[in-house]
Amino acid sequence: MASTDKPTDPEVPPPPPPPRPAPSPCWTDCFALDVALRVLLLAAAITAVVVMVTSQQTKPSSVPSAINSLVRSPVKFNHSPAFIYFVAALSVAGLYSIITIIASISVILKPEFSKKFLLHFAFWDLLILGVVASAVGAAGAIAYTELKGNRHVDWTKVCYVYDRHCKHLAASLAVALFAAVLLALLAILSILSLHKRIRD
Repeated sequence: MASTDKPTDPEVPPPPPPPRPAPSPCWTDCFALDVALRVLLLAAAITAVVVMVTSQQTKPSSVPSAINSLVRSPVKFNHSPAFIYFVAALSVAGLYSIITIIASISVILKPEFSKKFLLHFAFWDLLILGVVASAVGAAGAIAYTELKGNRHVDWTKVCYVYDRHCKHLAASLAVALFAAVLLALLAILSILSLHKRIRD
């Protein structure tokens, strides 16, 4: 008599978990571009600070001897609160760029944290952009007054006497303006990358 017992089915192993989707090459490229822009930001911030700090000029140049004998005091960046604020703001931007370079590299190594970092990058990039832009505006106003003077309040032209000092100011402001543009690009890149990440 045949047995009616059904043969036991061999144990079927559970299906393997679905593989985690590999990060899109776009994210690696975006963060590689982010790192490159932040390295440029660091270089621009350091350059602007160094050029501003070394803008001291102790002797007037290219002026008649009569005026030269009257002008004896050296001119330094720390004689103006606007220039001190400029140096402080660009120093903060340089320190910020170092921190975010490290953070961007960590996101390249661990892409699962990219969305969180992008949100923080967008916020802090805009905040540092505001600080740098205000510093450039304040220092630029004082530098313009040194260049043109103000006859209404009897402020004389400083750049007529201290031309090397004013050349340093102009170069430092130009580099700082470039740093502000980099911060704007970084904020736009973070916002667009975050938008695409959420949409996908």
